[in-house]
Amino acid sequence: MAAIPNDDLSRELVVRGVEDALHLGVAGDTYTVLLRGEDTAGRYCLIDMHVPPGGGPPPHRHDFEETFTLLEGELEFTFRDGKRIARGGETVHIPANAPHRFENVGKAAARMLCICSPAGQERFFEEVGVKVGSSTEPPPRLEGAELEAVQKKAVELAPKYRTEML
Repeated sequence: MAAIPNDDLSRELVVRGVEDALHLGVAGDTYTVLLRGEDTAGRYCLIDMHVPPGGGPPPHRHDFEETFTLLEGELEFTFRDGKRIARGGETVHIPANAPHRFENVGKAAARMLCICSPAGQERFFEEVGVKVGSSTEPPPRLEGAELEAVQKKAVELAPKYRTEML
């Protein structure tokens, strides 16, 4: 059995409240970055996701594990070719490289915590998202040329973050 490494004294305790974190509008949702790769030695990131009715990303896949714990509401998860409703109190795990998406098909906002391991997805959201003022503030509604430009940017940046838009 391998020995447990010594405590890394260069790492610090991180305490960050939801309202003190970075809030980003991404794909019509609001994502609050609670822990970044810098906070976890690159092991994972933690994102609080507020998903309004109709919200959720387009189909995609990526080369990292992703776990969602629903705190409130319900979301429809598409995993490969199947669909499943997940509700508050349930946890959904997406293995690396599997095609998936989620969508709020309900009438109320959903809230979940998302862990991506290893970290890095938070950087993608920072590059494609727009800063908003709080964890529940909706992002500006994009239409026409603005929407097309953001979608194009996401597709172009996706490979940098080991992601493929489907």
